[in-house]
Amino acid sequence: MRIFAFGLGYAAQRVLARLSGVEASGATRDPETARAWRRDGVAAWAVDDDGGRPALEAALRGAETLLVSAPPDESGDPALQRFGRAIAAAPALAHVVYLSSVSVYGDRDGAWVDESNVPAPGSPRAQRRLAAEREWRAFAEARGARVDILRLAGIYGPGRNALEKLRRGEARRIVKAGQVFNRIHVDDIASVVVRLIEAGGPGGIWNVADEEPAPLEEVIMLAAELLGVAPPPIEDFATARLTPMARSFYDDNRRVDVGKLRRELGYRWLYPTYRDGLRALAEAGEGRSEA
Repeated sequence: MRIFAFGLGYAAQRVLARLSGVEASGATRDPETARAWRRDGVAAWAVDDDGGRPALEAALRGAETLLVSAPPDESGDPALQRFGRAIAAAPALAHVVYLSSVSVYGDRDGAWVDESNVPAPGSPRAQRRLAAEREWRAFAEARGARVDILRLAGIYGPGRNALEKLRRGEARRIVKAGQVFNRIHVDDIASVVVRLIEAGGPGGIWNVADEEPAPLEEVIMLAAELLGVAPPPIEDFATARLTPMARSFYDDNRRVDVGKLRRELGYRWLYPTYRDGLRALAEAGEGRSEA
């Protein structure tokens, strides 16, 4: 199988590492990232490298599956905007996997949401995510390809977690009454993507989150306990000094239902809750001081 990845970041790296017997290629905004992937044996190009564009488009035309993790911008989905003709000309393309976000549901005042809920994105970023979902669904329908849209919760995993934030002195225990978040370990994302690629199903929308939404301060407290360090002081959200971007993280309050993954895909989580994920990361040495 030939797979082309738009966006060669954290999640895509874990997905491609789990796929066996595939011919992988991809594109990224960062030339150094593209060079690093090439050193690891993956054909990769920077999207702004005009010299590499013919080879990039040739790889696209040979793709059977697209993995799209690059975020949309104000003009729409960058893959379709910049390479739509090459994608449309791919004769064997049969499957698109688009990594979206649970932010498309908007604020639900702590209520549960599943894939049947009508999206109601509040922020411009979430609105762009929903627009990109619709672009890919329209493309797939016109093409007769299947599309799986994965609405991801907040991603954590090796190198990106509360343990590492504590080690770097960046963790904050901000409390907003009633606020909860879902999270998802990057290896669960990769496992779901591989399952969907290999299953050959009809496509669909999937919430990909852990099974226990929880307040951020509980995650920080557990991380501190696992490391045997004092947790950072409590900060009230109303008076905490936050950037507009950081403050917007608290705009949406919802609990994400993942029953569809369990029922229809038979998926069983590698890390069902943040406790499972953090404990495994701590056992692997995450958050420990560097020698």
